Amino acid sequence: MKAALTLAALAAALVAQPGQAAPVANTHWHAMAGTMFPALEAVARARLPEDVRAMLAARHARIDACREDAHCLMDAARWQEAEIALIADKALIDAASHYKAPDDGAKGDIRRQLVGINAIIAVYGQGQPARYVAIDGPVTGKGTGQEALTNLRFAVELAHGGMQDPVTALDPSIAVAIALLDANDRDEPAAFEPLDAKYNAEALARAKTTPWARYRYSAIIVPGVGPEEVGVPISPRSKLNARMAAQRFADGLAPFIIVSGANVHPRGTRFVEAVQLRKALIEEFNVPAAVIVIDPYARHTTTNLRNVTRRLVAMGAPLDKDTLIVTNTEQSAMIENPDFAARNRKELGYLPGTVGKRLSPYDLVFRPSISSLRVDPLDPLDP
Repeated sequence: MKAALTLAALAAALVAQPGQAAPVANTHWHAMAGTMFPALEAVARARLPEDVRAMLAARHARIDACREDAHCLMDAARWQEAEIALIADKALIDAASHYKAPDDGAKGDIRRQLVGINAIIAVYGQGQPARYVAIDGPVTGKGTGQEALTNLRFAVELAHGGMQDPVTALDPSIAVAIALLDANDRDEPAAFEPLDAKYNAEALARAKTTPWARYRYSAIIVPGVGPEEVGVPISPRSKLNARMAAQRFADGLAPFIIVSGANVHPRGTRFVEAVQLRKALIEEFNVPAAVIVIDPYARHTTTNLRNVTRRLVAMGAPLDKDTLIVTNTEQSAMIENPDFAARNRKELGYLPGTVGKRLSPYDLVFRPSISSLRVDPLDPLDP
């Protein structure tokens, strides 16, 4: 596989341009990197120990040596265990950055994000199956055969072009990972950014003056359930979820409703579950827009609960207060089942919260966990 530009050729071309300004920043890549690799961005801004800088220089040379060979580039860009261990153990975080370490610390966060780069390269650059092959991985038609080879060439060209972008400052593998997703039209990691400023601003402003103690629950959680046919915007079960949530809100159980779900089912759908739930709540049940918070990223029930916790944190809601999950009987029973807890431990590495008392066939109490703030680019479409 041949790429149009080598790293050396690209650098020479940039230097050769008269009056060349600083590298142009891609706002889309900036949003992707900020979502998937926040710890790596903070490391890139810090003064690194000499042995870490030497290791990064060796990686850069290894990647640059691949020149026009895309398969060589994919192998070279992957992080070796010794490299991961060194940077996770010794890398520093820039004190001036906005990065906040999760509950298990910066070391674990850095490791997860480097392993996540390897996973993206494996799936989108080397043809390995995604965790959920039915909904993840290259878009239809780009994952096999000649189309896959052509798409890989485009991705390599994108990566070469983006290695001067400020968001890839730590290591060229960041450009490779983002370019692979970009070339496959998988913009899901940052499709709605900045999420809270663009979509949840009114609710977050309201949350600042919310008297949380007056309510039994901090929020009503509504997971989406995708339809089975392309072109259908919302499923009957999501309509039921919206109706029940509207009733619980009217009963005064919580000051906010958080709707969660991406454009997942069926594969290729353009309809986002959270957006459709919000629309139904407002247009069909007269729920005020100012009390609805959306999470348009969750692709699984595990991440429905994880992402809702993240929105609660953004709202300033107390995490030592219960929430109420309102959903159809099938999904509600699944959430309560011990197998669901085991699935969370396997896929997320922790429980996004504690499932509590069942109040009805549709209602479960849920206490969120701060562990949900851990970024997980092993699931790059919703890290």
